[in-house]
Amino acid sequence: MTHFDEPKVPTGREAIDPSDEARAMTEIMLTVFRINGRLLEKGDALVRTLGIASAQWQVLGAVSLSGKPLSAPQIAAAMGITRQGVQKQLNRMTKKGLFEKRPNPRHERSNLYWPTPEGQRIYSEAMRRETLWAQQLAEGLPGPEIQGALDFLKKFHRRLEAPLPEEGE
Repeated sequence: MTHFDEPKVPTGREAIDPSDEARAMTEIMLTVFRINGRLLEKGDALVRTLGIASAQWQVLGAVSLSGKPLSAPQIAAAMGITRQGVQKQLNRMTKKGLFEKRPNPRHERSNLYWPTPEGQRIYSEAMRRETLWAQQLAEGLPGPEIQGALDFLKKFHRRLEAPLPEEGE
């Protein structure tokens, strides 16, 4: 019987042995990806009977929390998603009567959007449901741990603004 060595994968550089902290950060990133998927799934279920999806709830929230009409690029920046994704949701929600377009004095071709009274009603109801859900999720968890997790995630989010490592690093 012939013995074959495992093939070596050419990488062009030495493998990096990550520190314990780097391995933990990788696990955190993977967990955040899984949490994001689950949040969208559960969020969709939470607001389904309101006739919206999580993505639309997020758009309503970004504008409502700003307290002023926003353009698609402004909403995208606030939410951390693409302008095209936001515009797709705005188009759908405008057709459904949840948003109204307003002229943008700073940019002729980039409308501003503001929730209609129906959009505001749906957003208020979504947030009422979210509050009940958040209370259920928080039940039995120590407040300082929740606050510590929030503080960590905010720091982590700020660090993601740093440039990626260069190819040769």
